Amino acid sequence: MRRAPWVLAGTVAGLFGILSFRSSPQKITLSTLPTTSAPATASTPASGSPSGATVGPAAPTTSTASGGVVSATGPLVNYFYGVLSVRVTAASGHITKIAIASLSDGAYAYSHYVDSVSLPMLIKQAMAAQSAKIQGVSGASYTSAGFAQSLQGALSSLKLS
Repeated sequence: MRRAPWVLAGTVAGLFGILSFRSSPQKITLSTLPTTSAPATASTPASGSPSGATVGPAAPTTSTASGGVVSATGPLVNYFYGVLSVRVTAASGHITKIAIASLSDGAYAYSHYVDSVSLPMLIKQAMAAQSAKIQGVSGASYTSAGFAQSLQGALSSLKLS
């Protein structure tokens, strides 16, 4: 019977701690996601980054800049936690830059965290592989699959796959 007050006090303290805990979703924008680019002889065109809530074009788009530099935006892919699109820039048949063209993953704090950690890794993998055949990131299966699908769409429109 001497333990009952301690157990009751511990339960009340734990319950108070749980009920007073407040969390808010972490804000992520495309400017916080780094892009990886390989050195190229031609300069790559600067492109503006849309905000995290912006949804880009539904179909792949391709554009050509001076000096043989071409870029394409992959299709929007719903990857269960949101929608993303990848933009690829290439010169002389090699990928020189990969960036996230649009990203909308709602108000899920966990999805924001997973995207901020996994997307830079996926970009590095794609740059190293020079294709959409990437390993992916453990713990980010949906994001990895959506990234690879949009990347493949962009590479197909550039005829690099």
